[in-house]
Amino acid sequence: MVKTIITFIIVFGILVIVHEFGHFVMAKRAGILVREFSIGMGPKLVDLQRGGTTYTLRLLPVGGYVRMAGMDEQEDDLKTGQPITIITNEHGEVVTIDTTNNRNTNSGIPLEVTNFDLQDELFVEGFENGDEETTHRFSINHDANIIESNGTKVRIAPRDVQFQSATVLQRILTNVAGPVNNFILAIIVFAIIGVVQGAVPTNSNQIKVIPDGVARKAGLKNNDRILAVDEAKINNWGDLSKAISKNPGQKLDLTVQRHEQKKQIMLTPQTVKQGNRKVGMIGIESTTTSKFSDRLLYGFTGTWNMAKSLFGAIGQMFHGFSLNDLGGPVAIYATTSAAAKQGFISVLTVLGFLSLNLGIVNLFPIPALDGGKLLLNIIEAIRRKPIKPETENMITLVGFGLLMLLMILVTWNDIERYFIK
Repeated sequence: MVKTIITFIIVFGILVIVHEFGHFVMAKRAGILVREFSIGMGPKLVDLQRGGTTYTLRLLPVGGYVRMAGMDEQEDDLKTGQPITIITNEHGEVVTIDTTNNRNTNSGIPLEVTNFDLQDELFVEGFENGDEETTHRFSINHDANIIESNGTKVRIAPRDVQFQSATVLQRILTNVAGPVNNFILAIIVFAIIGVVQGAVPTNSNQIKVIPDGVARKAGLKNNDRILAVDEAKINNWGDLSKAISKNPGQKLDLTVQRHEQKKQIMLTPQTVKQGNRKVGMIGIESTTTSKFSDRLLYGFTGTWNMAKSLFGAIGQMFHGFSLNDLGGPVAIYATTSAAAKQGFISVLTVLGFLSLNLGIVNLFPIPALDGGKLLLNIIEAIRRKPIKPETENMITLVGFGLLMLLMILVTWNDIERYFIK
C-alpha cells in the first residue's frame, strides 16, 4: 500500500509539474508575469521568491500549478474597506502591501482602503492610522509585492505583464507548451525504457507466436510475416493489431510469408473483453530488436505507436461512448498500483502512456483545457481583435463546470470499477 501511494504521488506529480513547467517557461519568454509556481496543492508549507515568481511547496503532494498574471484570476487583490499595511521605499512608492491580519509589527503604515488600481494607474488610497477625515494616496511601484491573506507573497499584476497583453502568437505558444512538454516527457521515458530493457518491438509485420494460442494451433510460427488479413494489406504491427482486434470471433484469412513461401492460414480470433468492448486476440507478439540505435529511437517510435493506439481508442468512443472509456485520478491510482507490483519498467510505461494521454487530451478544443484556450486564440487571430474578457470568462467557466461534472461522474465510476465489487 505504501509503495503504491508513493509511486502514485511521484507519477502524478511528474505529469502535472512537467506540464505546468512548459507553460511557465513560455510565459517567462513572452514577458508574462508568472506570479506563482506551486508544487503540490493545499496549504502552503514554504515559499521562495526569485525573478518575480514565488515558488511554493504545498501540503498535498499531488500535482501543482502555474499562476499567470491576469489569467484565471477572478478576484481583485484588494477590496474597498479592507485594512492593510503598506511599506514604502525611499521614493515614497509602495513596495509591499500586507493584507494579512497580523498587525503586531511596527514597520509599515496601517491603511483602510478606499480606492485602488493595481493594474493601470498603480495607486492605493485610504485612511491612514484610523484617521477617517483625510484620505491619503500612495503610488505603487510596478514591481511591488502583495502578501495575501494566506501569507503568500507574490508580485502585483500590472496590465503590461498580464497574459492578455502578450501577442496572440505568444499566448498560443504559452498555451500549447504544457502539452508539448508532456510529449517530450513521453519520448524521454520510452527512450529510457528502450535502453534499460535491452530490446524493443520492431513494429513490423513479423510475429512471435505465443504457446497454446489461436495462432499456434492454426499453424503460425515464429518469424512468419503476415502480409494481409482478408486481402487487406498489412505493413506493420499496428495494422496487424488493428485488423485482428476489430474482428473478435470472426473467421479470418491470413496471407503469410514463411521464408520464401506464401501460404493462406484460416483462423478465428478469440473474443476478449476489454472494458465495455469485445476485441479479438490470436496469441501473437511483435518481434523485437536489441540494436542500441533502435532502442534509443524507441523514444520516438514507442511514443508514435502509443499515440496511434490512443487516437484509435478515441475514435472508437464515437461508436459507443461509456464512462469506462475514461479514467480519472482513481483509475490512475489503480493503474499505478498494478504497475508498481510489476516493477520499474511497468511504472515507466504507465508514466509515458499517461504523459502522452495528458498531452493529447489537453489539446482537445474544450473550454477550460489548453486546447479550448488555443481555439480562442486562433479565433482572435482570425478576427484580428480580442474576444471580450466577459465572453471568454463565461466560456471558460461553463467549460470548467462541465469538466468538473464529468470528473465527478468518472471518479465515481472508477471507484465502482476498481474498489466496489
